[in-house]
Amino acid sequence: MEEPGPAAAPPEGRGRDERSLEALSLAGGGEAAAAAGRQLPEGRRATLASALELEGTVLREGRLTQFVANNLERRIRLSGAPRGEPPAGSGGSSIPAIDPGALQDVVALAGQVAAQVDELLRNVHCGLQALTALSVGCIQTYRDGVESLGEAADLSIRAMYALVARCEELDRAMQPVPALAKRIRDMKGTLERLEGLCK
Repeated sequence: MEEPGPAAAPPEGRGRDERSLEALSLAGGGEAAAAAGRQLPEGRRATLASALELEGTVLREGRLTQFVANNLERRIRLSGAPRGEPPAGSGGSSIPAIDPGALQDVVALAGQVAAQVDELLRNVHCGLQALTALSVGCIQTYRDGVESLGEAADLSIRAMYALVARCEELDRAMQPVPALAKRIRDMKGTLERLEGLCK
């Protein structure tokens, strides 16, 4: 917390802090010094710092004063405890009593959650099995399609080779046709000349 200057008027929250610091200084045995500090601010500041040092660690950086209390966790617990209950370190238990009905409700809810988790896992298992079966079916269909395509391509290649061989055989068989056509043309010319002589 930052200490105000001598002439500055402290706000309401800061006034409460200073009053609490005065209470610490009075509890630490600095009544006379605190009374003198009302007239001398520097003396009161030193008295408050010494009282704070009894309760924790005080660090100063310029006008900024930092205070770290000892047993901070215990103080937080004491500040959060109701006024009628004894503090945790004074022999009383800070743990409230456990309600058996609440425990039974928790057990019942835990059983419901476990049953729902089991049902969810069964549903996930069935879904994964269905997806796996579908994936296997798709892979088998793809494999059958590839195999059928390979067989069809092989048959097409064989048919093409057979057609090429038949075409080569037909070409070899048609080689005498040009000579035969020439002979037919010669015979036709001879017949035309004979017809001319006969007229």
